[in-house]
Formats: sequence, C-alpha cells, structure tokens
Amino acid sequence: MNYYQKNRILLIGFFVVVLLLISIAGLVIPQSGKNFQKVFSNIPNDNILGLSKLIYNENEKKQDEFLSKLEQLNNKMMAEQARRLDRLEEINADLLRQVKVLKNSSPGLTLRDKLIYLHPYESSVRFPAYIWQSWKHGLNDDRFGELYREGERQWAAKNPGFAHEIFNDDTAFAVIKHLYISVPEVVEAYELLPEVILKMDFFRYLILYAKGGTYADIDTFPLQPIPNWIPENVTPDELGMIIGVESDSNSRNWREELVRRLQFGQFIIQAKPGHPILREMIARITENTLKLKSRPEDIPDDLKLTGTTNEKSLKILKWTGSGLWTDVIFNYFNNYIQSSIYQKISWKDFHDVKIPKLVSDVLVLPKSSFASDLEVSKDGKIEDNLAFAKHYASKLWKNT
Repeated sequence: MNYYQKNRILLIGFFVVVLLLISIAGLVIPQSGKNFQKVFSNIPNDNILGLSKLIYNENEKKQDEFLSKLEQLNNKMMAEQARRLDRLEEINADLLRQVKVLKNSSPGLTLRDKLIYLHPYESSVRFPAYIWQSWKHGLNDDRFGELYREGERQWAAKNPGFAHEIFNDDTAFAVIKHLYISVPEVVEAYELLPEVILKMDFFRYLILYAKGGTYADIDTFPLQPIPNWIPENVTPDELGMIIGVESDSNSRNWREELVRRLQFGQFIIQAKPGHPILREMIARITENTLKLKSRPEDIPDDLKLTGTTNEKSLKILKWTGSGLWTDVIFNYFNNYIQSSIYQKISWKDFHDVKIPKLVSDVLVLPKSSFASDLEVSKDGKIEDNLAFAKHYASKLWKNT
C-alpha cells in the first residue's frame, strides 16, 4: 500500500468519525448549534485519531487476510502443476521405454521390419529443414578445395533457417552407429564397405531415412533455395521425395558406362524420414554386403573395388550408387501397394522429360534441374526457373 492510499483511508476514516459525532450530537443536543459545537469541542483530538487508526488497522487486517488466502491458493495451484508435470515425465519415460522395446523387438523380425519400427514413414509431415553433406576433409582442412567450400557456403546462404551439417569419415560412422544401434546388421554392413565412396553413398540413404531433409554431394552448387523446388501446383503433403534424372542416354553403347539407360541421380535427394525407397535401399545394400562377407572363399574380390576404372565405376553403381537406386525407385513405382499406381512405369516415362513429373509421392525433376549448366550471373538471377543446382560431377570416388 503506497503513501496516497494510506492517506485516502485516513481521510475517509476521519470523515466517518466526524459524521458519527455529528449524528450523536444531533440526537443528544438537538436544540442548538451552539451546544453541538460545545460537545464537539470537548472531544479530545487523541480520541479522534484513535478511531481513525482503528478503522485503518481493520482495513489493513482484512487486506492482509485476503493476500494470504490468495498466496495459499497460488501455492496450491503451483504444487498441483508440478505434480502433473512429474506425472507427464513418468508417462513420457514409459513411452520411450516401450519404443525402445519395439526397436529392439523379436530377433525373428526381418531387416525391413526392424527399419519400419525404427523410423515409420508419415507422408503428411513436412520436409525437415536439414541439409546434409559429407566429405573426407573437414572445413578447416587445407585440402577442402575452394570450389567445394564455396558450394558449401551457398547451400547455407541460400537456405537460412536450415540446419546444415558436413560429416567426415569418422563423424559419419559415429552418427550411423548412434542412429542404427538397434539394427546392428546395418552398422556391420557400413563398416564392411571397403571404399569411402561406397560408405558416402550408404551414408546419404541412412541419414535421410533417419532424419529426412536434403542430401547434397560436396561437388554441388545451389542456384535456388530448396523451397523453390516444389512447383506451385503441387503441395508438400503430396510429396515424400524429390529426385532428378541423372543420365538419359541415346547411345547404343550405354552399357559401357551405365547400369541402366536412364538413371536417377542420388547426388541431390530431398526426402521425408522413413520413406520406403530409402528403406529398401538400406536393406538391399546391407543384405548384399553381408552376403559377400559370408562366402569370402568363393568370391575373394567382391568386398573390394578391383579392375579398370570403368569396371570400378560400374561396380559402385550396382553396389550403392545410382544403378541400384534406379532399380529400387522403379520397383517402388510398380508396386501398387506402395505407390497406388495401376499402370506400368518404365524409363520411357522419363525419357527426355523437360518439366517436373509427379509419380506417386515422388517428384522427378528434369536432368537440368540438379545438373544445370547455367553460369551464375553477378546479380544472382536465374533465368531458368527449373535450374536448382549445378553438379560438377567430379568423379569423387577416384579421389577417396
């Protein structure tokens, strides 16, 4: 209570006392004003102040009682809220324990079932705002080339608000062990892969399956922000993945360099976590790698990249690269249960495609979208609305 409030109460109390005295005086001595003044003048000043103090103290007492009750009520509500929070924490901990049990469920489950339990697919969620990249050198390493360094800077600059992470060999393996601790087959297969390029391929599928977002090879350069990739006539809820055509050969000798005449690229992928295509890629790479390990006496070189440069390239494409990637995508398109597509889908449906094509929940972009040959102007303007990134195709596997 401040100074003015106190004075106001005192003043009111004083007037009440005065009115009371006037009333008494009027009853006792009604005959004349002179007698009233005489009676009033005979009341000591100390008595008047005492009455006013009595009234003030009574008001202050009531106010203190009210504040005390209010404080008790507040304390009761806070205690109840704390009990509810504790209960919610117990429920959350119990749910986490149950999820852990599911993730480490019966050993009789297939690899694919384990992966489904680990990261179920929900198409209605948004694309997570992650950008993942991997390279054998860290950003502070002098061997991290300026061309790649500028690409890395531009991925971050053009996508503010996105979490952007670059992994090297050691950090990538540490993350995979953490994310797939309940599926030891995956971790074992990752560790068995004999070359860094194979692990880099495997890593992109593993990180996207667990976390979602966008993976981009270190030799890519963004031309437009990631949100620009989705056409205006397509809603993000319809999508589970965005990919681009990597190669679309018209040569009769395409088998010398490619596994499939038309191949989808995996140097840039945007996906939602748990997507079935990623799950199947992880399962196939894991099974194929562990199968090679189980019979090394029969095929001693199958866990190695041997042969000529071209032979090595084809082996990578079939083992972890865009050859296997393309096969898995077409299998997904032609699996009605997964894709809800009635008609047969083949490479011809994407041959010489010039505009984005939505098939099931996969948006397929033209070759020029993720491998544009546009030169970046000084003002940064992009004339081609479908040019989203450049790919330098540096044959990274030769240098890993």
